[in-house]
Amino acid sequence: MTAGDTAGTVEHTAVSERAAIWLWLSIAAAVLALAGSVIGLTVDSIYADLTSAFLPQALAQDIANLALAAPAMLICGILALRGSLRAYLVWLGVVTFTVYNYVIYTFSIPFGPLFPLWVAVLGLCIYALIGGFAAIDRDAVAAWFLIVVAMLFSLLWLSEDVPALLAGDTPQSVIDMAFPTNPVHVLDLAFFLPAVVVTGVLLLKHRPFAYAAAPALVVFLILTGVPILFTPFVQAAHGEAAGWGVMVPIGALTVALLGVLTWLLSTVRADERPSAESDRPS
Repeated sequence: MTAGDTAGTVEHTAVSERAAIWLWLSIAAAVLALAGSVIGLTVDSIYADLTSAFLPQALAQDIANLALAAPAMLICGILALRGSLRAYLVWLGVVTFTVYNYVIYTFSIPFGPLFPLWVAVLGLCIYALIGGFAAIDRDAVAAWFLIVVAMLFSLLWLSEDVPALLAGDTPQSVIDMAFPTNPVHVLDLAFFLPAVVVTGVLLLKHRPFAYAAAPALVVFLILTGVPILFTPFVQAAHGEAAGWGVMVPIGALTVALLGVLTWLLSTVRADERPSAESDRPS
């Protein structure tokens, strides 16, 4: 080679090449989720057996999937494959939300033609989430702690559950949806909100894994609020009493979380596949 030739360029990306398979799994899941949401919103028989209280929530969730969650998983997955660490962190949160969401789909909605699709989305996203966290370069991420937000959500659910337990009654949301229990409360209180609290504690201890998990959990909390905000509009469209009271607290919390996410991602420095200096022969 002459002195002007480049012997080679060493590229480094904060998104490990090991993550590619998990990103592709999520892209496949996003395509299936988009198709499922379109069918759920256009084919009346899909949700024909739901109660009048549960139907608006299911439709609002499909709207959130179609308009936000599935496209975000698809776009962030593609950008992460191109080396964007910010997109990868948002992707982790979207996949977390999708796992949560499709646990509810598969266990709460009566068996029907979309059941295999929902199971496929759930399985793909579970593996994508586990593999995605294992593959991330945790040292490149700066984050924030989430304990207060987790406690607020916990208090919100417990404010319904604890008084009912003390009075020997059933929570009104469980009665309205004709469920044995509220799956949202179960998933949040048993797993997701404790995970947020643990991440906050680990952040205070400066553990690297927590710095990777924090932005993903912020995204999860943002997406959790979106169907809640859509539900009153769907209720009003169906001529039912709309629960507009949730708009201010959940809306304010969602906006605050968006601000936190913006700040978190602004601290990320290892962004788009930075290249090391070319190694030139002497």
